[in-house]
Amino acid sequence: MTDPQVAILMMILFIFVILLGFPICFTLMAMGVAFGYYAYYDASRMTSIFDNQIFDLFVNQTYSVMANDVLTAVPLFLFMGYIIERANIVDRLFLTLQISMRRMPGSMAIAALATCAIFATATGIVGAVVTLMGLLALPAMLKAKYDTSFSAGVICAGGCLGILIPPSIMLIVYSATTNVPVMRLYAGAIIPGFLLAGLYIIYVVGRAAFNPTLAPKPQGKDIEDSSFGAIILMLATSFFPLAFLIVSVLGAILMGLATPSEAAAIGALGGLFLAYCYRALTWQRLRESVYLTVRTSAMVCWLFVGSWTFASVFSYLGGHDIVKDIVLSMNLSPLMFLILAQLIIFLLGWPLEWSEIIIIFVPIFLPMLSLFNVDPLFFGILVALNLQTSFLTPPMAMAAYYLKGVAPPEVQLIAIFKGIMPFLAMVLIAMIILYNFPQVALWLPNKLYSS
Repeated sequence: MTDPQVAILMMILFIFVILLGFPICFTLMAMGVAFGYYAYYDASRMTSIFDNQIFDLFVNQTYSVMANDVLTAVPLFLFMGYIIERANIVDRLFLTLQISMRRMPGSMAIAALATCAIFATATGIVGAVVTLMGLLALPAMLKAKYDTSFSAGVICAGGCLGILIPPSIMLIVYSATTNVPVMRLYAGAIIPGFLLAGLYIIYVVGRAAFNPTLAPKPQGKDIEDSSFGAIILMLATSFFPLAFLIVSVLGAILMGLATPSEAAAIGALGGLFLAYCYRALTWQRLRESVYLTVRTSAMVCWLFVGSWTFASVFSYLGGHDIVKDIVLSMNLSPLMFLILAQLIIFLLGWPLEWSEIIIIFVPIFLPMLSLFNVDPLFFGILVALNLQTSFLTPPMAMAAYYLKGVAPPEVQLIAIFKGIMPFLAMVLIAMIILYNFPQVALWLPNKLYSS
């Protein structure tokens, strides 16, 4: 076999092993070292079985990941999200938004979406947002006689917004992979992120207005009797502090006042301060937040080590060149190239998490972006939008499985899938808008960083 054929075999074998259920990061490392040993094997220079350049590459990749300044922001943003989650700030926020929007059709669904969008900016982890909102909002919506599929779709779709809305962990990983500055990616993601959230809300309001039985108006003396002053007081104690923290963190990054790591540190301290002000900062909650942060950060870092080792060997064997030659032989237009790339990423989103897609497969397309005159920033925002579908598309819709794990027993998986489908249509509409009007993503970064 030629080296490029070995590279293709390497990729096929990786996908097959992942489908069998093996841990992804260790699979990447093992296959990277095994195929790398073959790629760098030189019998004339070997003095022992360990005298192979793959081991030096593996050590260097590990050091590079751990010393990456951009990735330092990941554990800090994660800690901010976990401490806010553990301090029960989100449940206060959901109740406040529910009461303040009580006169709108589908008020609880809108409150759930708004809470998801705000909480997503604080944590960026789909599983955490969907699970928490499944425990918090879904029982309340079902108790209020909301349709089961409608409620489940709202929570699954809203929980995935953290992939796109800054400070998205995915965008930090994309930045580290592509060298596109995080501040530009965040600026580019703000308008598309809230465009998607807005499409979700428009769908919810329209559906609830035309079919009120799906989302009955809230009942209860406390909700009906809430005065304007009481609502403002609730917002002042739940919504505004968290919103101020998030805006401060993002503003510091976008305006160049702080690096992502420095802004994330401010966010982590701000999360601790909010938890203290709400009298929710206990030793147990602090310990849980630190543990979850360390566990998730370790997963991300070791995925990077394995992915970069795997990708380096794949490229050395000529795998990237094969893909590039195949794509160029199709004589695609820039639009068709984008559609093909997004279709492949969409299909990969079924068996793989976003982290493997960003670190392993997105770099395959990066050398071709300049050939098709595609902005890497624009491509990254499209990928972030696309990955919403990978979490929402049956049969491998991970958001649905996260929700099913915490939902009441009577909520069936098929009902969750049914509720998700209209929101998939909203994602496709957002992608079509972005395809036709790239300035939706490019206007703000160009305006802020044109120099």
